[in-house]
Amino acid sequence: MKKTIMAVDAGGVVTEKEINYIPFRFIIAILITVVETAAVVGIVVALMYIPFFSVAVVATQIFVLLNIINSDDNPDYKIPWLLVVLLIPVAGFMIYFMYYSRKLPKKFIRRLEELNDVKVKDDSEDFALLKQTDVTAYRQALQICRTSNTHLYRNTKATYFEVGEKMHPAMLEDLQGAEKFIFMEYFIIEEGVFWNSILDILKEKVSQGVEVKVVYDDIGCMSTLPGDYYKQLRNMGISAVPFSMLRGQANNEFNNRSHRKLLIIDGRIGYTGGINIADEYINRHERFGHWKDTGIRLEGDAVVEMTKMFLTDYSLNFRKYTEPSRQYYISPPCEGSGFVIPFGSGPKPIYDKEVGKAVIMNMLNQAKRYVYITTPYLIIDSELSQAIENAAIRGIDVKIVTPAIPDKKIIFEMTRSCYHRFIGSGAEIYEYTPGFIHAKMYVADDEIAMIGTINLDYRSLVHHFENGVWLYKCDVIGEIKADIINTIAKSQRILPGVIKENILNRFIRSVVRIFAPML
Repeated sequence: MKKTIMAVDAGGVVTEKEINYIPFRFIIAILITVVETAAVVGIVVALMYIPFFSVAVVATQIFVLLNIINSDDNPDYKIPWLLVVLLIPVAGFMIYFMYYSRKLPKKFIRRLEELNDVKVKDDSEDFALLKQTDVTAYRQALQICRTSNTHLYRNTKATYFEVGEKMHPAMLEDLQGAEKFIFMEYFIIEEGVFWNSILDILKEKVSQGVEVKVVYDDIGCMSTLPGDYYKQLRNMGISAVPFSMLRGQANNEFNNRSHRKLLIIDGRIGYTGGINIADEYINRHERFGHWKDTGIRLEGDAVVEMTKMFLTDYSLNFRKYTEPSRQYYISPPCEGSGFVIPFGSGPKPIYDKEVGKAVIMNMLNQAKRYVYITTPYLIIDSELSQAIENAAIRGIDVKIVTPAIPDKKIIFEMTRSCYHRFIGSGAEIYEYTPGFIHAKMYVADDEIAMIGTINLDYRSLVHHFENGVWLYKCDVIGEIKADIINTIAKSQRILPGVIKENILNRFIRSVVRIFAPML
């Protein structure tokens, strides 16, 4: 397979580069998954001709239906699975057994427990101070820390980047200053100006004795990197591993991807946000108009949590487990304002609660004046939809910005299908007319904000590994708010009647929305 990419160098010269590779590993893994699913379903169907086996099948189907109904999962997630089991004879409940929930080997569960038991901080004094300052913020912070196994921090400086092309040179400068280790975890890495400029520094740092570890999502990079790219990086001296390597196992392998974006340098500096390592994220390659994305740089105590999150993901994807050295969990303090919580969010059984969703709902439910949101997608469950509606109905200024130019047309139609509900309750919806907005930003009342990788869709809120940074009374909150207001000024407000719908569109949206939690 040949893949051609266009790149622009620092001097503005456009070059064309052809990547030659055949992703046999991906093709074989997908075929194995399809064959495995078909074989299991086929065997069960064939056994239906054995006397009394059909009775066992009916009993199993009833058991599965009751199990789904009695589960603690969100009702929006239960409904499509109930339909699958009811509408697809025999195959429905077999698909349920194979794909409904992620099954982790016991050794990985034990490894997770060991990694989570690492104590990096005593935050009791910080919580006591926050409680004295603002009880509402204290409650939010406590919930995040308890459900995500993280901690509350001060002594951390935050820097905000309103576009990827401003974050890029800052990343390069910090990478050049690395002395001990560099950790990177990204959903997408693609060869081009952005990645190549980083890779050049990584190779240089390896030659200087700096430890470099890289994690990239296997499916996220399926069309952007060769299937053996981790081996190529290892040959350069970089310890690389694909997150949840696709092996053709029918156990929700296509869900539960790492959508995280983490760059950690010496445990002192950490970057995150919506920005992947590909040229469209710094507007060196145009795909859907202007690519609006944002990021944040942390320096100080809170970076230790980003380090811990990375090392957990890295360790889970290596067969041979070596306990991370305590030297990684050292983050020199840095003077900064407010309180900071870097946190992770993800699927069961890794996370018992939907952390990202809870953070957003708390902001909506407890806001006193306004909540501003930017998200590339708007496909959410009834609980979160109700929280948006309730906030708007009680007079909170709710503004949501989505793209005007979509990256996925079906998802775009599903996003638009939610507009009327929120507009009817008093919320304001805007579409970013210059192009595609990929930024995931949430800010409320000039006091609380969250920035990271979490979109307003099921894949982000339920299925994938995500990360974010919760901020309270940090100086950058004003910058985030100002950037959203500036983005709104470039966007079109969606009023009733602006988006035309026909019968076919409404039908397609209705059907797709039913199965949205499974997409």
